[in-house]
Amino acid sequence: MSQYLKDKVIIVTGAASGFGKLISEKCAAGGAKVVGVDVGVEGLNEVFEGIRAAGFQGTAHVADVTDIGQVKSAAQHAVDTYGRIDVIVNNAGVMPLAFFADHERALEKWHRAIDINIKGVVNGISAVYDTMIEQGQGHVVNISSIYANAGTEGSGVYSATKAAVAVISDSLRVETQGKIKVTTVKPTGVLGTNLAGGVVNEAAAMGIAGHKGAQFFENAANLLNGALRPEQMDVDSPAYWLITPDDLANAVVHVIDQPWGINISDVTVRASGENYII
Repeated sequence: MSQYLKDKVIIVTGAASGFGKLISEKCAAGGAKVVGVDVGVEGLNEVFEGIRAAGFQGTAHVADVTDIGQVKSAAQHAVDTYGRIDVIVNNAGVMPLAFFADHERALEKWHRAIDINIKGVVNGISAVYDTMIEQGQGHVVNISSIYANAGTEGSGVYSATKAAVAVISDSLRVETQGKIKVTTVKPTGVLGTNLAGGVVNEAAAMGIAGHKGAQFFENAANLLNGALRPEQMDVDSPAYWLITPDDLANAVVHVIDQPWGINISDVTVRASGENYII
């Protein structure tokens, strides 16, 4: 049962699909008033029509997080609709994994990742900052990644963008302690989201498995063939191999569903039996 979600006004970027969709739906189900932001008009409207049809509160606002004017407009929409902004989840992101040898086909996607993953977070913070400071309370949740922990083969640009998110979060936390809570969430590898669609070279994803690469390949093949051991698919087992989007969304909702005096500042969400090493 949610204790602290009720009536919180929560902006979620990248809300039309993937993590953002789940986070929006779960927060709304917990009693929050959710403002979904995305560039995907149809998907965003579908998500929030579903939220309202279920009897919960939510409104959609189409915006590109790389455009500060559009993000400020989304924040103003939240204030105009619900009177305040309690939380922003800077979730919108892309994952263009590629080796530097792939630069000819990766460069455009790398530049887009810098715009969305870094500038989008800076824009989100800037759009809500004054409102939260005036309120005397607020919460910024930034979605980083375990890729932020190190530069690996094939992750250079993506790792840099997610490391930037972590550093931005730390600086904001220090500057606003006592008024704005800041949480950095680092998901491990997750299937079933839109992120994999941005990968330029699939081989570039192997850097985070490192010396456990052979085990990862074996488990990935077993997953595709439906041959993972039952305990590897059991969320209540230490051998659980791969978190789901639902697992991650639950963790994000958990850090929001806290009293104002408690800040869960840094969270890495892993499967306890996974093969990722960073």
